[in-house]
Amino acid sequence: MSQKTLTENAQAGAVEAASDASSNKRWWILAVVALAQLMVVLDATIVNIALPSAQADLGFSDGNRQWIVTAYALAFASLLLLGGRIADLFGRKTAFLIGVVGFAAVSALGGAATNFEMLVTARALQGAFGALLAPAALSLLNTTFTDAKERAKAFSVYGAIAGAGGAVGLLLGGVLTDALDWRWTLYVNVVIAVVAFAGGWVLLHNHRDAGNAKLDVPGTILVAAGLFSLVYGFSNAETHDWGSPATWGFLIAGGVLLVAFSWWQTKAAHPLLPLRILLDRDRAASFLAVLISGGGMFGVFLFLTYYLQLNLGFSPTKTGVAFLPMVAALMAAAQVGTTKLVPRLGPKAVIPLGFGIAAVGMAWLTGIEVGSSYSSSVLPQLIVVGLGLGLVMPPAMQLATGGVAAEDAGVASATVNAMQQVGGSIGTALLNTLAASAATDYLAGKDPSNKLVQARATIESYTTAFWWSAVLFAVGTLIAFLLYRRGVPEQDPDAAPVVHM
Repeated sequence: MSQKTLTENAQAGAVEAASDASSNKRWWILAVVALAQLMVVLDATIVNIALPSAQADLGFSDGNRQWIVTAYALAFASLLLLGGRIADLFGRKTAFLIGVVGFAAVSALGGAATNFEMLVTARALQGAFGALLAPAALSLLNTTFTDAKERAKAFSVYGAIAGAGGAVGLLLGGVLTDALDWRWTLYVNVVIAVVAFAGGWVLLHNHRDAGNAKLDVPGTILVAAGLFSLVYGFSNAETHDWGSPATWGFLIAGGVLLVAFSWWQTKAAHPLLPLRILLDRDRAASFLAVLISGGGMFGVFLFLTYYLQLNLGFSPTKTGVAFLPMVAALMAAAQVGTTKLVPRLGPKAVIPLGFGIAAVGMAWLTGIEVGSSYSSSVLPQLIVVGLGLGLVMPPAMQLATGGVAAEDAGVASATVNAMQQVGGSIGTALLNTLAASAATDYLAGKDPSNKLVQARATIESYTTAFWWSAVLFAVGTLIAFLLYRRGVPEQDPDAAPVVHM
């Protein structure tokens, strides 16, 4: 063999080894990003199961209890677009690391809370740092994986975590509350954050794709105030009625502010949310799919948690374990949907199918009774819902952020997170209101002191919520089928983000 051939082989081997090392690094980045995303998603539900213990410990009222959850949602939803733009302007590694450290610090503050005010402040600050961390994490994924097959695998993992994280939060919250103390539902973030920070510090490189742009201050104020008003209005629907000015007033104000924001984005020199991100048909359909799935999924987590604990007598830990089959089904469907089905059939076939399967599962759940069995009346239905959502959320998240220019990756990622958060808030308000009305209607003309009558009224409220979740998923089926383009989405090499690691 000639010296030239030996040299060429050695060079080829070196290139291949470098490529393998780069590929391995990408998958480690996925692990770090997924861990950070899990921390953010967990905190939307992990505290819920611990609320009764926290309330007994700190002595706050039932009326104040909802603010432990709402404070996080308000800060998170209203600041997401700002967080995404900060990541684009100042660097995704910087935003990611600051978000991780800040989230851990305020989680520790919440865990050490000595009164209600201290806890609710920590929860609001968690939402603020989460709004910086979540879009930075998703945009890092978007700019790290540009190969179509690798990107599909990465988003199947990320989307599964985003979809199943709420259920995992219920499980972890139950385990920590039962085994240790409610404060550990917050302290656990410090442990997660240490690992995520170390991995991010070593693996990531900072890059500012929109470094020459400026922050759109008027747009930031308009969208933050609009999203805050919208989420706050829907949150008030739980404690007030829909006719209260605290509900409809904030909803109208939120709508007006978001319309003003949309108008301003057409005029601003450096728009916070460039309308080119929204004008792509598949991307717009994906944003709506995430919004609807976020709203409908709430019916599974909240009302089924009530049913399992109050009607079937499950402990917090056992309740969390009961959701694991749904998580497994969602992750399996996510892998198949993003890596096999969408690349072959396109989103117009796959995402409406997922919504349809989820709708069937939710409708099937309405068969629960006072003395139903988990194994026959809950477990199969949960698996079906998990399969359906696994075909919706990960592919929709991938399509919503795919093909955007690198300088817009952060704000596109923030929009996905905002859709999921606002969808969850809308679902919370609508389903809670409908469920409460169903229980009241059932009790009309009956003896409310009768325990069996009370139990049946409660079941009526749960099944009503499940039916409306099924309707929401059915609407998602129709919207996804009408909006998504036919065929397999093409990856535009000119629009694909550059790899920055």
